[in-house]
Amino acid sequence: MPWQTLLNRRDRLPANPDLAEGFATLLQQLGMVTPFELAVLGGRSMATPGLAFLVGYQAALRMLWPSAPLSLGALCATEQRSLRPADMQTRLSGLRLSGRKDFVTAGDAADWLLVAARNEEPGAKPRLSLAVIYRDEPGVRVEKLAPIPLMPDISHGRLVLDNAQCELLAGDGWEAYVKPFRTLEDVYVLSSMTAWLYGIGQDCGWPQGLQLRLLALLAGCAEVSRQAPTSSAGHVLLGGLFAQFEGLKAEVNEALAGGPPEWATMWQRDQAVMELAAGARGKRLAKALAEFSLN
Repeated sequence: MPWQTLLNRRDRLPANPDLAEGFATLLQQLGMVTPFELAVLGGRSMATPGLAFLVGYQAALRMLWPSAPLSLGALCATEQRSLRPADMQTRLSGLRLSGRKDFVTAGDAADWLLVAARNEEPGAKPRLSLAVIYRDEPGVRVEKLAPIPLMPDISHGRLVLDNAQCELLAGDGWEAYVKPFRTLEDVYVLSSMTAWLYGIGQDCGWPQGLQLRLLALLAGCAEVSRQAPTSSAGHVLLGGLFAQFEGLKAEVNEALAGGPPEWATMWQRDQAVMELAAGARGKRLAKALAEFSLN
């Protein structure tokens, strides 16, 4: 990570209601960057916490699939609020997909979609494959859902598949993709949201000590981003980063309260996104701590 680029950065892109167009503009501005640089420099550049979240999500997708196109994408796994393979009904037959995914982040704006689908023989234990489809192909329909109070500027969609043609990614869909993505998303969303707060702190002249602690948190994110998402040690380190983030909350809220009210309003509305995966993250941390006898 070229940290001087972040330290010298002062620009912020205006919010674009067209998420795909806004992401394309960001990529054009940043040029060729690593996923971590995308999360941090992109998060710093965003006009809202929701858009910073979206950038971190896109960075995580690029760690999951390094060959991802230079356009907006989404991972489609959840069905009926569940990620368990046994609960999924979306099926792969040859290179054709049928089924539905109920909650896809920015799905209506995404150009490409990674879809987890059942692919086992009848009577066998549930097994997933991960397939790539493109939104405008026959048999692919994305229904835009009503906005929700959390991050209302980020749309969500329902994916409906009817014998849609796909490409398959190598490896087991659960072990190689869906399971590790939960960790990747934690790392890169934390990075992007911390960078967004750091940028607000720069713009608003927050206390130097707070700005430095946000930078130190980003430096920790850089190290964890180099760990394999299946690494128990990485999960322990990631737990430490979230503890740091939580420890800064009161100071961040106080600093926001002393600046332009629009920043504080957006953060109060959207910061709960950092807690959405807290349960799964806590279980991974407890397992990792037990492995090292640290609990």
